[in-house]
Amino acid sequence: MELKKGYKKTDIGVIPEDWECLKVEDCVSITTGKKNTDDNIADGLYSFFVRSQQVEKINSFSFNCEAVLTAGDGVGTGRIFHYINGKFDVHQRVYVMTNFRNVTGKFFYFYFSSYFYNEVSKYTAKSSVDSVRKDMIAKMSLLTPPIPEQHAIASALSDIDNLIDVLNKLIDKKKNIKQGAIQELLTRKKRLDGFSREWKTINLGEILEIGHGKSQHEILDLNGKYPILATSGEIGRTNMFLYDKPSVLIGRKGTINKPQYINTPFWTIDTLFYTKIHDSVHPKYLYYLFCTIDWLLYNEASGVPSLNSKTIESIEVYIPILEEQTAIANILSDMDAEIEALEQKLNKYKSIKQGMMQELLTGRIRLV
Repeated sequence: MELKKGYKKTDIGVIPEDWECLKVEDCVSITTGKKNTDDNIADGLYSFFVRSQQVEKINSFSFNCEAVLTAGDGVGTGRIFHYINGKFDVHQRVYVMTNFRNVTGKFFYFYFSSYFYNEVSKYTAKSSVDSVRKDMIAKMSLLTPPIPEQHAIASALSDIDNLIDVLNKLIDKKKNIKQGAIQELLTRKKRLDGFSREWKTINLGEILEIGHGKSQHEILDLNGKYPILATSGEIGRTNMFLYDKPSVLIGRKGTINKPQYINTPFWTIDTLFYTKIHDSVHPKYLYYLFCTIDWLLYNEASGVPSLNSKTIESIEVYIPILEEQTAIANILSDMDAEIEALEQKLNKYKSIKQGMMQELLTGRIRLV
């Protein structure tokens, strides 16, 4: 196959002629921190990098430089990366890459974070990576364009990262606003204009009946019309349904504190309860009401958390008339719709970034 003009063939594929294929050890110094997790201080002066995506704080610093960091073991091994330029401290099982040569720190961050998990996966037959050895980092191949192009690539990817960061913060803000609205509107702290009638005190059993999920194994159909729901959400499809009206679902066993709402026919597995809601209650209002309940208070097992249907039906709540329920549900549903739109936009930006990395970090698209 004839090579495209301006490209050359290497051991790791076709790359631009003016790019080099180096090893990470040729471009950075690799070390680890010396701190323990419990050295963190909540209001510390400096960033403290542990084996988590969450950055802690500390009052000491062992490094004052530009660096890229990754966890050496733990849950996020091979998937946790940080970039910093300044004073910071580091856990003893976090790798620190500094003293960049032939590569800029920000370009290295984007390249390393994009390809390192695939690299360390070569060293294990398991589906996950338990730990990282220094050699796994040192011997990893690294494609390096000329320095000006590295700056251009890092700048383009930083721009999309900034957009993603802004959206993440906006989504968090909207979720906090919605949570505050739920707490005010469903506890009578704030009343909507036009409504003044007293709320009734009832037991949940007066406005709903609890339905029990069933095994899904005999009714699975990949092309089915209806979702099969578990505590984690949809886990399959079927052409049969247990219930075909709007319903609020809550875990019977395992995850018992995450209500779900569905308004299409569905099937639920046996670790999930669903509700048959009386006409006096707006189904979406009931969902938001379920979101205000601390379900772990009603846990009836010492091991795996469990709920009992009779216990649920005995829970005492306050509810307004149907018209006020509907008004509250509409306000909160609008907030949900706004958050969902922002999350879709966020996913779009993440997909764009992924595509940019695949093209820019391999030289398929040049920024010259």
